[in-house]
Amino acid sequence: MMRRKDRETSRETAEGILDACPYGVLSTVQPDGTPYGTPISFVRDGDWLYFHGAKEGQKINNLRACPQVCAAFVGDLQVLEKQFSLGYTSAVVFGTAEEVTEESEKIHGLRLLCLRYAPNNIEAWDDALERNLHRTGVWKIRIDRISGKCNPIPAKT
Repeated sequence: MMRRKDRETSRETAEGILDACPYGVLSTVQPDGTPYGTPISFVRDGDWLYFHGAKEGQKINNLRACPQVCAAFVGDLQVLEKQFSLGYTSAVVFGTAEEVTEESEKIHGLRLLCLRYAPNNIEAWDDALERNLHRTGVWKIRIDRISGKCNPIPAKT
């Protein structure tokens, strides 16, 4: 439950904030119960977030042991020195992560990521896919809950 209801946004606005953010921080739980945060590049496809990375490592170990995750995204950040505050938009996602194992869905997720982050290099997509598909892990998070928050930047007087 959000404390500052006056800053809470609609789900649609929260999704827009999410779509505009260039990266997020994925929070997982390590097997010993301690938290672990990792910056991720991602793309939203409806109620799913896709991200990619290595097929092994601490993040992957955590996801396999406990797939419940939280991811935070911050955009439009502006320091408001005179108010001792920040202007920002943010979105927080709670969901369950799962590894994408079906090759066609894996390609779909990677293509969406490419279109988001490298749309001007799409002509190199096929070659990059052929070289890297076998060694790239793709995961998706089902968005079970999303919230958005906005501390608007005050109008200049």
